[in-house]
Amino acid sequence: MYDKIFFVNLKYIFMYLPDGPKTSPLLQNIQFLLRPLETLDAWSEDYGSVFRLRGNELPALIYFSSPEAIQKIFTSSPEDLSSIQNSDFVKLLLGENSIIFLGNERHQHQRRMLLPPFHSERMRLYSQVICEITEEVISQLTPGKFFVVHSVMKEISLRVILNVVFGLQTGKYYNKLRQMLNSLFELFDNPLSSIFMLLFSRVQKDWGIWSPQANLMHQIEQLDQVVYTLIAERAIQNNSPYKDILSMLMEAQDEFGKSMTDIELRDCLLTLIFAGYETTASAISWALYWSHYLPEVQRSLLYELNCFASTKDKSEISRLPYLSAVCSETLRLYPIALNAFTRVVQKPMEIGGYQLEPQTIVNVSIYLAHQRKEVYPEPKRFNPERFLERQFSPYEYLPFGGGNHRCVGAALAQLEIKLVLATMLSHLKLRLITTSPIKPIRRGILMVPPSNFEMVVTGVR
Repeated sequence: MYDKIFFVNLKYIFMYLPDGPKTSPLLQNIQFLLRPLETLDAWSEDYGSVFRLRGNELPALIYFSSPEAIQKIFTSSPEDLSSIQNSDFVKLLLGENSIIFLGNERHQHQRRMLLPPFHSERMRLYSQVICEITEEVISQLTPGKFFVVHSVMKEISLRVILNVVFGLQTGKYYNKLRQMLNSLFELFDNPLSSIFMLLFSRVQKDWGIWSPQANLMHQIEQLDQVVYTLIAERAIQNNSPYKDILSMLMEAQDEFGKSMTDIELRDCLLTLIFAGYETTASAISWALYWSHYLPEVQRSLLYELNCFASTKDKSEISRLPYLSAVCSETLRLYPIALNAFTRVVQKPMEIGGYQLEPQTIVNVSIYLAHQRKEVYPEPKRFNPERFLERQFSPYEYLPFGGGNHRCVGAALAQLEIKLVLATMLSHLKLRLITTSPIKPIRRGILMVPPSNFEMVVTGVR
């Protein structure tokens, strides 16, 4: 009798779950790691907007990309569909108090504590800082000079982090953090090493000091010493002149008058750093690429920027419509992350016409949502005008995820992308080294421009 019930239940599960690739789970993982965009395109072409990976393994892993399904996922309560991240590798880096690991009430509590540094008043101050840093970095790029685009963008992004997050421009802490963060980021610069860390995120338990994570742990410990010392010194300063994110988080209190602990501050800071460094640098690189690969895009940008050249409030530049459209299209074509945060079904529920049982793993594919032809005609074409012609819903356009787990630093990231691009175009005349299209490569969970993507300075404006 029990065998019959078990058989019926399995038959029900398999019959009412979507179809998917028949290759082995190992091969699916390899394909997704080595050629993620091509693999997602192929799966979508073969199986549509919803498909199942890992064969008949349980719990089932389901990918969704239709606006209707995404809306259901993003608006479901945590009691029905929770966001649970279990990556030991990321937890080692960001800490257990990182907002991406907190569930339900603790997540919302920390999110409320994190929001004040990203209010509009703060954004005006950050705007000035971003433009000044960009001008300082690109002043080293003289006519005739070739430069690796992604390296320059990372330099700008790192300086913005040190200034906006820590309030540092010079001094011993600036130099220490700069050196340590550069060293830490180098672990992820090689695409193969970043993939290796993703594949073997738990081997440290077996390999000990020979693990590829041993060096990572050592560097994180050194970074922690500096961060905790900086927090301690900032805490004893009266009438602190700093207006950075760290100072605002130290002053923040919840509805019960409770402040963040040092450990919570540390994990928040590391999360903001790693969520905003490579991601923002990559997006700026792509925006710079498309604005020069397509001359008509550059002409429209320069015309718009010239009309606002005399504005003193740099934050006004970020509201320019065509500049915003170019940056939006950049994030549509190459979103910062391929997927939103993974969700896990807690109660039986229906999504996209499929009845899902508890423990089913649900993934929203940001990349595939941005590739839907019925939403974005000619989705492979870079076309900023589509963002001037209509407004997309948060379930059609979601470069920073959505729902309760939308990236808390999205506003700052968008501001930085726009202002760095605008500043570079306003000051330099640039040319691509090659007219051949460049393709993104995987670096960890991100898709970034290749390291050989170079430009040359042909003049100044």
